[in-house]
Amino acid sequence: MQKKYLNIYNDLVKKIQSNLWSIGELLPSENELASQYETSRETIRKALDLLSQNGYIQKIQGKGSMIIDRNKFSFPVSGIESFTELAGKLELNSRTIVHSIKYLDPNNKSMEFLKTDPHDRVWNVNRIREIDGEKVILDKDYFNDQYLPLLTEEICQGSIYNYIENELGLVIGFAQKEIVVENPTDEDRELLDLEGFSNVVVIRSQVYLDDANLFQFTESRHRPDKFRFVDFARRVKN
Repeated sequence: MQKKYLNIYNDLVKKIQSNLWSIGELLPSENELASQYETSRETIRKALDLLSQNGYIQKIQGKGSMIIDRNKFSFPVSGIESFTELAGKLELNSRTIVHSIKYLDPNNKSMEFLKTDPHDRVWNVNRIREIDGEKVILDKDYFNDQYLPLLTEEICQGSIYNYIENELGLVIGFAQKEIVVENPTDEDRELLDLEGFSNVVVIRSQVYLDDANLFQFTESRHRPDKFRFVDFARRVKN
């Protein structure tokens, strides 16, 4: 016999798929759902957790469970593409806001990720990515100025990778990445439209030129309801 929370989950999925609630609308409260399904709040909580795991709702602290668009933007994890390139490929209604361009304080811990020499200077570029009028990505990029001696607002407004490859003649080779889920920082809440979201998805990358020189460390902080991160894997038989 199927567990009760699974029956409730399946029923809620049918209602969501039939557009009983619109995207952005809140589900009834846990108490209301418990009364409706004649069960405990704990059972309702299990059903809601499953809805969240499968991308139907986003739990928002202090508000409840919001219906989200399951047609999230698919961002490839394994590739090395600029936001400008991805936005063009996905035909996103997007805008880049250059928040700051400066040299990094030598004592900043992000210097460690670039493995720079003591005399090297590091550019820090913070850009906000707006999609459909909502600020949903904060990109924090760090570049060794040994490879990028000049960065202007005009360059950062467009594609820095385009500038690196087509203006500087460098070849971007490969990257090492990690994906984690973190609590939003004060900076995230200030610069992004988080609307009560209790976490952000963070992709940290160390990017190398084709000669294996590390030239970039980047931290891309995403609002969780807008994206899914995809990869392609092929099994190699031993």
